Amino acid sequence: MFVPPPFHENRPGLVAPVRSDPTGETGPTRGEARGPRWRTTGCGLWVPADVPATSAQRAVEASAVLKSDEAVTGWAALKWQGAAWFDGTWDGLRERPVTVVARRNVRPQPGFAVSQEFLNPAEIVLLDGLQLTRAVRSVTFEMRYADGLGPAIEALDMACYSDLVSIAEVAAYVRHLGPVTGVQQARDALAEAEENSWSPRETAMRGVWTRRAELPRPRCNVPVFTLDGRHVGTPDLIDPRTGLVGLYHGDSHLSLVGASKDNRQDADFRDLGLEPVAMFATDWRDVDDVARRLVAAQRRARSRNGPRGWSLDPPPWWTPTETVAQRRALAEGEKERYLRYRRAA
Repeated sequence: MFVPPPFHENRPGLVAPVRSDPTGETGPTRGEARGPRWRTTGCGLWVPADVPATSAQRAVEASAVLKSDEAVTGWAALKWQGAAWFDGTWDGLRERPVTVVARRNVRPQPGFAVSQEFLNPAEIVLLDGLQLTRAVRSVTFEMRYADGLGPAIEALDMACYSDLVSIAEVAAYVRHLGPVTGVQQARDALAEAEENSWSPRETAMRGVWTRRAELPRPRCNVPVFTLDGRHVGTPDLIDPRTGLVGLYHGDSHLSLVGASKDNRQDADFRDLGLEPVAMFATDWRDVDDVARRLVAAQRRARSRNGPRGWSLDPPPWWTPTETVAQRRALAEGEKERYLRYRRAA
């Protein structure tokens, strides 16, 4: 039986679709293709049935129909370029289609969608055998077609998390767009995006903070120090004026070990005069309650008397990593050392 070669040496486990072949030399025969050992990827192409349909494999399968002036875009292009938070699903459940930009009469297939927008050849990059739109175009596409402002902000935040784009780079790109679909949503998302959010849920919590609770915009993942320069912790959100702190505790925090660590962190913040509010994964069922807790905590924070025991000014020995530019400037060894905490979070 014909076995297709790997898609690319740098992407083990991925397989390029092939057309059927009456001789069985370059692809399965028609009889083999109809059997249980092969599955169709659309447009008359096939891969072995035991090849897992991962997000990367789905991008490979969608790209098989493209010409040299066409490319994969959106979340799949960002994922292929190393973005950490684009898993190709809606809320971790339903699969999202891979979007390709194709000006020809390419029909959408199960698993991939087609955009016929104009694509400048200068916006196409070739990475490990896959034609992609540049990261700035890919994330702008995500922002424009996101299902609301919140997901649009999350897309930009998470592309910045992986340092694929900066807010300034995306702003410059959007400035030169004409009246295309979703451009105003992209502009609105730019106004609220942050380069140092560590997860989509942190970004969503920031939305609860600013939109539901109507509190001043917080800073994201800024390290907190004692007045003598000791690092106490890095809260997800903090109001530098009042000391209100927001902490998002996802599923990994629901264990006894995670809860114990969270309680110690809360106590450390309170000892310095900060006012922490925790949001748990289960709180998404009632975000208005979270907003009420944030407002009440802000009142307590504002009523505190006495000198502050905390500072957001880093000591001289601290290496800042709050912006895309700062993270890009790190040497590889420094990235491994200084950004390890972001992966752990």
